[in-house]
Amino acid sequence: MADNIIIRVQSPDGMKKIPSTKRETAAAFLKKVAKEFGFNSNGFSVYQNRNKTGEILSQNKTLSLLKIKHGDMLFLFPSGSSTSSGEVMDTATPHTSSSLPSVPSSSASSSSSFIPRSFSAPHVQEDEIDQYLTKQDGKIYRNRDPQLCRHGALGKCVHCVPLEPFDEDYLNHLDPPVKHMSFHAYLRKLTGGADKGKFAALENISCKIKSGCEGHPPWPEGICTKCQPSAITLNRQKYRHVDNIMFENHTIADRFLDFWRKTGSQRMGYLYGRYTEHTDIPLGIRAEVAAIYEPPQNATQNSLELLEDPKAAAVDETAAKLGLCKVGWIFTDLLSEDTRIGTVRYSRNKDSYYLSAEECITAGYFQNQHSNPCRLSRDGHFGSKFVTVVATGGPDNQVHFEGYQVSNQCMALVRDECLLPCKDAPELGYAKESSPEQYVPDVFYKDKDKFGNDVTFLARPLPVEYLIIDITTTFPKDPQYTFCSTQRFPIENRDILGETQDFHSLATYLSQCTSSAFLGIVSDFHLLLFLVTNEVMPLRDSIGLLLDAVKTSNEDLAQTWKKSEQWATIEQLCSTVGGQPSSSLGYGAMGGPSVPASSSAMWSCLHCTFMNQPGTEHCEMCSLPRS
Repeated sequence: MADNIIIRVQSPDGMKKIPSTKRETAAAFLKKVAKEFGFNSNGFSVYQNRNKTGEILSQNKTLSLLKIKHGDMLFLFPSGSSTSSGEVMDTATPHTSSSLPSVPSSSASSSSSFIPRSFSAPHVQEDEIDQYLTKQDGKIYRNRDPQLCRHGALGKCVHCVPLEPFDEDYLNHLDPPVKHMSFHAYLRKLTGGADKGKFAALENISCKIKSGCEGHPPWPEGICTKCQPSAITLNRQKYRHVDNIMFENHTIADRFLDFWRKTGSQRMGYLYGRYTEHTDIPLGIRAEVAAIYEPPQNATQNSLELLEDPKAAAVDETAAKLGLCKVGWIFTDLLSEDTRIGTVRYSRNKDSYYLSAEECITAGYFQNQHSNPCRLSRDGHFGSKFVTVVATGGPDNQVHFEGYQVSNQCMALVRDECLLPCKDAPELGYAKESSPEQYVPDVFYKDKDKFGNDVTFLARPLPVEYLIIDITTTFPKDPQYTFCSTQRFPIENRDILGETQDFHSLATYLSQCTSSAFLGIVSDFHLLLFLVTNEVMPLRDSIGLLLDAVKTSNEDLAQTWKKSEQWATIEQLCSTVGGQPSSSLGYGAMGGPSVPASSSAMWSCLHCTFMNQPGTEHCEMCSLPRS
């Protein structure tokens, strides 16, 4: 027994312990190493030192003659590895950007070394904003303090040395304080230190039984510790994937709210925009909203039901050609407080809830559909940048926009169907119990009892505050316009208002446009979607040049497309149906005169903007006269 020894072998994928004996030959030992790490006989090399010296060759010498003792550490390197002798297995030397295949080497900097190769997914194409932030320094630079710094202009001390982007004290002293560090700052924290995070990895939570366990019958007849998912203790997530949501201008939000103003029913839409750098937070990401698409839905004053959207793929494709993507979803939860002064009820607060359990589950469903590509995860994705925006009443009884995401733990519970809403308590969720059809791991959360002690509770029920991450939602001081049209083309799926997208409304829209530039006329997201998806003459395959013109604000490209056969046909169809104003424009177009109301059309109240049925002389909402 004294001859039995254990040799530790470290590789780029981790360390393993190989049982052996002092009298075992080097050739037999290397065969054990190959079998343990899954290499063929000549696919690797083993050395006694980190710097690739003292190679162990396949020979008949025993381990004792090679002076290899019990507990020694050997170092394995794949023979096809691209690492150079100056950086391999040296945890004090940062990796180069060669581990990022999609980032050009000419533009990479030393800060891209924060990505550990061992657990990266090399074939994952990350978002452009992630590639950009990976190459940024990210440090928080401070000026020399005239009172505390006693060194020269070129020196540094603890009072002026640059801070790391994840410094919690710095984030807590911002105005307003930042509770969650950015996702890329969190990555820098994981991959920092002496080892540069060589063995750090982002693991997606799984609530399902692992498949392939053959030591027992399948669930519910049997389960073991190898295939059983771990219990989940809910914690406040320290980071967030998006740090700010910004609408380009107020018009986007106002047009979305028009539906509620005119019908009193709630509304839901998808946010289309882009991800950019948020400079107020180190390595932060901002979701900029350029347009809102409203899918088919059934809406009432208290509920929303999404319907199947046959145009969803065409909308996503058109947005992609415009340089946009789906960055989130928005819904209203508004109830009039006083119609005379236009106030709304303040219903979502600390005494009720910010997001209901059902809304958290819906947000988790959307976030799982739009996962975030990430090289640091074995699955190639981790978390999501998909945001949730609620239009609701604020403390001043005016409409406020509040942004949220749900945590990665919530995403896992929703993905594996372990979370349910409570029927009579919207602020509470409920972790499912195991059944013969599904095993559900235990879910816990921590709270304080009446004596102030930390107590662990089973998540049945579960306060949804443990699942929510709040995000600031803003409007810029100087409005931005991806779509610069000054007129309003009817929004899709608003037939209940009498606003229809057809060639009558297109003819009316074109007759009202006063812009001499063709680009200024067609630069409207809803108009472009109509041209792509209309059933009379869909232009899905021939509108690429016009979309490029709108994307790059190129008037010459727009004029070139205007001379095409497709636009001539569109003009012919418009002239055929005539340019009479349809009832869909009865509320008036921005920048132009309102269309006169007739007795056979719905009319908007001048006092509360409620849309009334034709033939009535008093508003159904506020009872004030039509005139």
